[in-house]
This record gives sequence, C-alpha cells and structure tokens, in this order.
Amino acid sequence: QVQFVESGGGFVQAGGSLRLSCKGSSSVPTTYSVNWYRRPPGKDREFIASLALGGNAYVAAAMKRRFTLPRDTAKTTVDLQKTSLETDDKGVYYCAIIGEPREYWGQGTQVTVSS
Repeated sequence: QVQFVESGGGFVQAGGSLRLSCKGSSSVPTTYSVNWYRRPPGKDREFIASLALGGNAYVAAAMKRRFTLPRDTAKTTVDLQKTSLETDDKGVYYCAIIGEPREYWGQGTQVTVSS
C-alpha cells in the first residue's frame, strides 16, 4: 500500500510563488512515478508534470518554463513549484503516485490566486 501526504496550497497573490509537496512513504517502489495534476474551476483535470522515481522528470509542454519538480530523496518528497503565479493557476492540485496498473490519488489541495 502506497501512502503519501499532500501539503501546501492556500491563498497566493498573483506574481507570488507556489510550492506544493507530495511526501511518500519509504515503501514507494522506484518503478512508480509521482504525478501532479490540477483542475481549474469549471474545467477538466490537466496534467502538469511527472517524476519517475527511478528516472527523469517530465513537464507537459504547455507547462514548461512554469513548473519545476524539486525532489528531496532523503525526505521522499517531490514538490511542485511555480513562480510568477497567474490567476489562471487557481484550482485544485492533485498528487498521484502511479505504478501501472495501480494509481493512488491524494485528496487535492486548493490553490487560490488573488489579483
């Protein structure tokens, strides 16, 4: 059973920074990946980025130069970070740890960006 905790989010001013954390248990296999998604208000869920625990990071083309994935292997944490927030960045952000065919989703964390 994969266990992890999402944290971060809340109210942020436009132009500010965002850092969300997805901290997994030490038992997450390296064949799994940590993925970040978001769901803007009234829209479908969007894929942001993925980090293969045994490999590389991938950021969706539409999100490049906007999001990064700092990782602290000692703390088994994969963060999602973005500077220069825009109001369009508001929504519910989800961490998902995936090892096909298994998927483990977090409860989501709300990010509100004020102009």
